[in-house]
Amino acid sequence: MDTQALLQKIAANPLLDGVTFSGGEPFCQAQALCHLARGVRALGLNLWCYTGYLFEELLKKGDPCQIALLKELDVLVDGPFIQDQRSLELTFCGSCNQRMIDVHQSLAAGAAVTIQL
Repeated sequence: MDTQALLQKIAANPLLDGVTFSGGEPFCQAQALCHLARGVRALGLNLWCYTGYLFEELLKKGDPCQIALLKELDVLVDGPFIQDQRSLELTFCGSCNQRMIDVHQSLAAGAAVTIQL
């Protein structure tokens, strides 16, 4: 399915208020996902992403496609899932090492700004 067809399906679902990228590794597909992310944002939906990378690693690496994708996100849940640190008490994170990051505030600050629920 091409990006435009996927965006049409997303737009046709009145129950959606956002889209989450997860699985595989979204930042290994940054160029393709960036195009999709821009379409999602144009629909007025929020955008979350789960990654095994740390926010700081993505910034330091400086890959233009990855940075462009990062700029489209509202929330980044970063860090690899670690089974030994698994917690069912966390909201939106699977293990204690993961962080929920407000991407817009973090990019403005130049450092990770976490969201506490």
